[in-house]
Amino acid sequence: MSNKLLRGTFILTLGTYISRILGMLYIVPFGAMVGVTGGALFQYGYNQYTIFLSIATMGFPAAVSKFVSKYNSIGDYETSRKMFHAGMSVMLVTGMIAFLLLYMLAPNLAEAALGGKENNGVTLDDTIYVIRMVSLALLVVPIMSLVRGFFQGHQMMGPTAVSQVVEQIVRIVFLLSATFIILNVINGGLVLAVGYATFAALIGAFGSLIVLIYYWKKRSTSLLAMKQNTIPSANLSYVRMFTELYSYALPFVFVGLAIPLYTYIDTNTFNKAMIAAGFADISQTMVAIVTLYVPKLIMIPVSLATAFGLTLIPTITESFTERNFRLLNKQIDQTMQLILFLLFPAVAGLSLLSGPAYYLFYGSDNLHPEMGQPILFWYSPVALLFALFTVNAAILQGINKQKFAVVSLLIGILIKIVLNVPLIGLFQGYGSILATTLGYGASLLYGFIMIKRHAGYSYKKVVKRSCLMLILTGVMGIFVLLTQWGLSFFLSYQESLAQAGIILLISAIVGGAVYLVLAYRLHLIERILGANVSSLIKHRRGKE
Repeated sequence: MSNKLLRGTFILTLGTYISRILGMLYIVPFGAMVGVTGGALFQYGYNQYTIFLSIATMGFPAAVSKFVSKYNSIGDYETSRKMFHAGMSVMLVTGMIAFLLLYMLAPNLAEAALGGKENNGVTLDDTIYVIRMVSLALLVVPIMSLVRGFFQGHQMMGPTAVSQVVEQIVRIVFLLSATFIILNVINGGLVLAVGYATFAALIGAFGSLIVLIYYWKKRSTSLLAMKQNTIPSANLSYVRMFTELYSYALPFVFVGLAIPLYTYIDTNTFNKAMIAAGFADISQTMVAIVTLYVPKLIMIPVSLATAFGLTLIPTITESFTERNFRLLNKQIDQTMQLILFLLFPAVAGLSLLSGPAYYLFYGSDNLHPEMGQPILFWYSPVALLFALFTVNAAILQGINKQKFAVVSLLIGILIKIVLNVPLIGLFQGYGSILATTLGYGASLLYGFIMIKRHAGYSYKKVVKRSCLMLILTGVMGIFVLLTQWGLSFFLSYQESLAQAGIILLISAIVGGAVYLVLAYRLHLIERILGANVSSLIKHRRGKE
């Protein structure tokens, strides 16, 4: 892989990761200001927007990136330019259609989300207002996303990375400022504050678009799209061009919709199921915790693991194309083992430290830590399924079996739809977690079978080393619990954020150190990451 491509991949990964971290951290001050009622109202609007945005973009940005890269590589820049102009028109139209649909369907979507005309002080009109405020972002975000894809197709990852970070910063600054001013300065009320918090998606998109326009002007003379063709143009008709584009786009759409679809199902069924089961008084509190506050925490280990693991996926595509199945098996092994090596201790630690973790981030009384902490305890292991599904789907795409990734997702979504309402009725918020677990579990089982069948992959080594990782994680868990128990004689995470932070930090350091030392002593790190890592550690220890 060239240095330019490695550098571009690193820049894009870093930008995406920084953007995700910012997207997780802002929820702490926002949650403290709006509480569970505001959080639930925010989700009622934002979850609808996420689904409609995915429909509006239809996977075009990633697909355009692949399309432009393909035709530029053979010197047909005219076809790349033609696709870009056509794609911009399509995104403008689909963005407007998605906006109009979300705006007009807001009353129906709001009633479905609330489970009726009113829920614990939040009315139908309140929810309609929030949905319509966020719908405006659909007029800008699809176009912005396509421009990013065009830059990426030219191996220019910097504009996308910088625009992602700027978009998130602008959105968060506007969101937190507007929420604070409306609630504490002008006393505008919770609904108005949450409405402007969702409207921040449009403001962030404008910030990103300004960055992309700046880069466009700065690089206009060096863009590969400005070059003359070195071969005769393919002269593709729009039908053929979009047929090829959709063949790239559809897998990206379905796989990218995985987590939003599961959340969307909860958004539109949770309150109804809770009210029908006689838990109307806590339904809105629980929906905010299950769909917004807890997922933000468990996505931290997911993002960390996938940021490392997915960098190996492009090499899987190359090995499969060359029919080098021995190397392909080795690369899948390394990807799976790396993800599991990082995630087993991360999800176990977050689960065992769910008390101080939830209190540190959401310790204020209006976020109901007494309800959130046990939800975090049971939801944390699901992070492992999220990460494995992402890698599983990427491997299927890498071996050119995208349709199985789509089928895998559909199986899981069907299970979630069928089981969500009855399980919520039986177990409240824990029922939603169980339905998600069963859905992802079925998707993974199907995906693993397809990988074995079409890549000739054997899971023996992964299973064997996973057993060792689980043993090490168990030992780590004992040390984490002992550390937390010992600190409890001097500190209480329920007393203050500082004490919760100290308990979390010390326990995590002890647990992490135990896990890594054991993994090193048993040569597990060496087997997963290679002998060079072990040699480097020995070399540094020798210097000390």
